[in-house]
Amino acid sequence: MTRGIPLALLALTLGAFAIGTTEFVIVGLIPTIAADLQVSLPSAGLLVSLYALGVAIGAPVLTALTGRVPRKTLLVALMLVFTLGNLVAWMAPGYGSLIVARILTGLAHGVFFSIGSIIATSVVPKEKAASAIAIMFTGLTVALVTGVPLGTFIGQHLGWRATFLAVSGLGVVALLGSLLFVPRNIPRSAPASFRQQLSVLAQPRLLMVYAMTALGYGGTFLSFTYLAPILQQVTGFSANAVSGVLLVYGVSVAFGNIWGGRLADRLGPVPALKRIFALLALVLLVLTFTAYNTWLVLLTVLALGAVAFGNVPGLQVYVVKQAQRHAPQATDVASGLNIAAFNIGIALGASLGGLVVEHIGLMHTPWMGAVVVVGAFALTVLSGRLDRRDGIDDRADGIAIAAH
Repeated sequence: MTRGIPLALLALTLGAFAIGTTEFVIVGLIPTIAADLQVSLPSAGLLVSLYALGVAIGAPVLTALTGRVPRKTLLVALMLVFTLGNLVAWMAPGYGSLIVARILTGLAHGVFFSIGSIIATSVVPKEKAASAIAIMFTGLTVALVTGVPLGTFIGQHLGWRATFLAVSGLGVVALLGSLLFVPRNIPRSAPASFRQQLSVLAQPRLLMVYAMTALGYGGTFLSFTYLAPILQQVTGFSANAVSGVLLVYGVSVAFGNIWGGRLADRLGPVPALKRIFALLALVLLVLTFTAYNTWLVLLTVLALGAVAFGNVPGLQVYVVKQAQRHAPQATDVASGLNIAAFNIGIALGASLGGLVVEHIGLMHTPWMGAVVVVGAFALTVLSGRLDRRDGIDDRADGIAIAAH
């Protein structure tokens, strides 16, 4: 134990930090990778899409296939695959091998968070289960605050390959931590079968929440994937300064996540999500006009961080609420599929952003991202109306589930 936190939980948190860093650091490195590998910005942006696609496939499919593997063995294997994936990226002779590395690490990412929550809750008393999961997911938030800007800084000074080497070093430390501190006798819950997962996907109200998640993050990443090129080519920031802007963004994300959770607790998920999606669409639209001014774009990026991930708590609470009502036998599966929807949104958004950059131009990505987010807002409004039609008190349910 370290100050009351089990060392196994710290190992999981470090793994989450490493995985979060490798997922999002690519955004700051897109101009550098495009220039070095002599590929277009959209081609470099595809590295974001393919990673997210690996996560979306890996989470449900590989979690179901590895259900009988001992949890510690699986965790160590995942960190090994993650580390090897980043080493492949470090040594990648060209664009094709870098794509393979990104898909490989994405597959590991999906299963890591599926089983990580189970392991986290097994190493603490039952009454501390929610806190244990929160501590593990802190690794993702810290990655956005420190790992991404630091990784971007390393990539711009020592080459983008050095960033992946550094992240693979984190993977080794997390792997050793898992080997040394995660207990062997972690109970296995019954693995979710493909039939259970398909039963969730047959529920229209759950599909609506997944569409809200996919559109919300699709709109965000349509623009965010190309934030570094915008800051360099349009605003005029140096490559070094982009690291600082991403640091500001990461700090804002951390506060936005907390704010979004409190808003969902206070108002219920649907009213909170309507406000956050509306603000997100507005901020993306504003970015279209402020990108040309140094100080205005900084304020806009600060606002973007505050709302871009503020909808995570509300979406997760809402999908659990709908699952308890429409698919009570598969609540965990429904929650996991929302993570897949998140990454499908990232994959589609980044891909669409690449098409926009290629055919229309870089500065059309923010306002088009706003249009996609408006779609998420519209679905949220519709879902709320359907809840009221069915006589459901969104606020009361939201608070009950958040507390649970």
